[in-house]
Formats: sequence, structure tokens, C-alpha cells
Amino acid sequence: MKRIFAAALLCTALATPAFAQTAAPAPVATAATATDWTVKPEWISAHVRFLAGPELQGRGSATRDEAIAAAYVAARFQGYGLQPAPGADSYIQKVKVIRPRLDSDPVVTVAGKAVKGATLILGGADRAAGTAVVYAGDDAAAIPAGEVLFVSSAKLSPSAAMRAVRGKGTKLLVLRASDATAKLWDQIGKRPRLTSYLASQPPQPGLSVIVLPAAAFDKAAKGAGKSVEMTLPGLVREEVETTNAIGYLPGTDPKAGVILLAAHVDHLGVQPDGTVMYGANDDASGVAAVLELAHALSNGKRHKRGILFAAFGAEEMGGFGSRAFAAAPPVPLTDIVANIAIEMIGAQDPKLPAGTMMMTGYERSTLGPALAERGALVAKDPYPEQNFFERSDNYALARRGVVAHTISGWAVTPTYHSPQDTIANLDIPFMTRAVQSLIGPARWLADTDFRPDWTPGGKPSE
Repeated sequence: MKRIFAAALLCTALATPAFAQTAAPAPVATAATATDWTVKPEWISAHVRFLAGPELQGRGSATRDEAIAAAYVAARFQGYGLQPAPGADSYIQKVKVIRPRLDSDPVVTVAGKAVKGATLILGGADRAAGTAVVYAGDDAAAIPAGEVLFVSSAKLSPSAAMRAVRGKGTKLLVLRASDATAKLWDQIGKRPRLTSYLASQPPQPGLSVIVLPAAAFDKAAKGAGKSVEMTLPGLVREEVETTNAIGYLPGTDPKAGVILLAAHVDHLGVQPDGTVMYGANDDASGVAAVLELAHALSNGKRHKRGILFAAFGAEEMGGFGSRAFAAAPPVPLTDIVANIAIEMIGAQDPKLPAGTMMMTGYERSTLGPALAERGALVAKDPYPEQNFFERSDNYALARRGVVAHTISGWAVTPTYHSPQDTIANLDIPFMTRAVQSLIGPARWLADTDFRPDWTPGGKPSE
């Protein structure tokens, strides 16, 4: 899951499949039902052990390891009797992305004089310039508009400051070094988040964020009203591919619509210092859940609605897999009745009732309450200030009108984006119960005429 709002600013065309797999026949009906299907913890564990094991080196976005993980998911889809997505001849889809990297430090000047020690956190453009505005308060809501903003408060988290400048025309946000900025630097892998974009589309300029050492910040902040410029002379762009795995369970009524169940297959991979970020919770746990939902729902009688199962690539890099899907879906978006993304269900949140998971944006639509009424162990998101609804793959679909939410366990778990996100730190029994609780409600959603709606004001703008 992307912890900082700005990462969501960081996608979309489906490229020719990297390899073709033979289309599976339509699943054969058996006598299994939701009540007699039992998810086994060893199934959950087996998926996570492969996906988050040392061999896949953390499944970095748009890497060979991510592609291998997607191939594993595709093979499971085929083994469960799913078909490729409508119109596709493969369970694998490739998305070409332009990914920048920075080979030298950013150059920052105030009134033409160089400022040393800048660390780039987020690069939204090759260049950001404007007149400096300085804010020393602690209230994010009071941050003023300005092309270049200096924010010095140690009480404001970097993510809060970034969310606060959204829509204010800010090109460059300058933060004072603190424990919070150091933690953020660790969380993003000690390398800047640079705005990647689809090879088929021109880049759109966005927010850039830099951190200055305390002394350098204090000196530069005295330049309020003066011109500030940041350039990235060491910026290099390379074309990469991310990988989606998509399987399809056809329904009996083509007019009834389609459900999309998804997770993201990538994580942070190997860091510059060689540290492997395994991503067992984020999001091998979600992929395991999608696989076991496919396992369960592909058994028994055919459902009225079709069901798409997806493992999206490059969520950590900016949600390119899901954005590619949303831009060129295998079925019309108006046919997708609901999208449920599953992310980080490997641990129980102490803020939630025992055994339950949270659904981001629960109050935004009628989907969550309908699922909970039918046994899904989901509840409201206890962290509304974090804007988790906008920070996962569901958002690409939600912005285009699809009722789409993410289900998570402990979204602020201490192992988040750390080397400790390993299978040893997962609660496999909790995960098993969580997935089990979703089978009946998912079957109901696939067989009912119910179509969830946005509540007033709940639908996000595109």
C-alpha cells in the first residue's frame, strides 16, 4: 500500500502479452457450496511463502521478480479453471512504463544562490520554480497557497503537508529535516519517488518535494518572497514493463454485470543497500486472498455474474497495473458492478473489533454494509485522516465511476514498508478466517441483482 498521498500522483495501455497461455475451458459445476467450502491455512501460507520468499527478492515493481510472481498467479488461475479475460488470449498483460531515475543530487537555488544538502523525496517534474512562501504553523489546513512552500513544523507529518497542498498549485514543497522526514525516506526505500508515466502518454507535471538539513532550511527560509528553483540535471528515463495477471470466471447472464476482485502483486524489491523488502503483508497477503477466493468461487454452480480476478503490477510505483486496466478494461467499466481490492490483511488492527478488517471509504457507498450484513468481517476505516481510500488500486476504478474499495487488516502495522514484513510476522489464522468470511458475501454478490451505489458525495471526481 502506498503510505504517502503523493505516491498516488505518480499510469496506461495494455501491451502485447509477454507469453501466451492456452485458454482454460469453462469451469465444471460441482456440488460445492459456500457453506461447505473451507479455506485451509496451509493454502494461504503456501502462496505467501512463494510470493514473499527469498527467491523473488521482494517483487520490485516492473522487475523480472514481479513478472515471475504474476506468472505464478496466472498459473493458479488456470489451474482453478478460470479463463483469460474477455478478448485476451493470455492470463498475462504487460504495461509499458517510462520510469525515471536520478543519477545525481537535485540542484536548488534561492535568489540564484545554491543551497546544499537537498534530498529529493518526490520528483513531479524536471524543474520546479516560483516565489517562496514560508509557513511555520502546525495546522495543515492553514497552509497557504504558493508555487514554492517552505514548511518547517515538526508536528506536521510530511504526508499531511503533501495532502494539504493538493489543489493549491504548489510546484515545490520544501520540508525541514526531522525524524518524520527520515522515517519517510526509509519507507520509500531511500531513493526518490520520481513520476513515472505510460510510454503512450506524455508526462503531466506534478508536485516535487525536497528535504533540507535544518541549518540549510533555516537559511533558505529567510528568502520568503524570493525566487526558488529546483532542477534535476541527473534525471535519466528508461522504459520498463510491469505485469498484470488476470483470470475470468464467466457468468450465466451476460447482462448481469461483472465483479472485480483484485490485489497488487509487487512490493519494494531490493533496496540500494541490498536490503530485501519481502512484502509478505504488502501485498502477498492480498494476492493469497484473491487466489483463494478464485479457488472457492470457481467451484460449485456457475454464478449469474461474471467474476474477474486480478493481480495488478506496479502499485508501489504509482498504480500502473490498475490504471492500465481502468483505461483499457476487458469489459466496459459500466458492466463492473463492484471492485474489491484486498491489501495487507496479514494482521489484526487493534483499533478494530476482534477478527474484523477495515474497508476504505466504507461510508462512500452501499457495498460495505451489504457485505457486512451477509457475514463479511469488514468495518469502517478507523484512519480517515490517512485517506487510504485514495491510496490503493481501487482508486483507479473509483475515479472512473466504479464502486471500488480496499479491504485491509492493520493498515498502519509497524512492519509496513520494512524488512520485517515477512511471513514470520503474519497472522495466518486471522487471514484464513478473513478470507473465509468473504466467500459467502462474494457468492451472494455474484448471484444477486443487487448493485451497490455511491452514497451522496461519496463518488470521487475523475
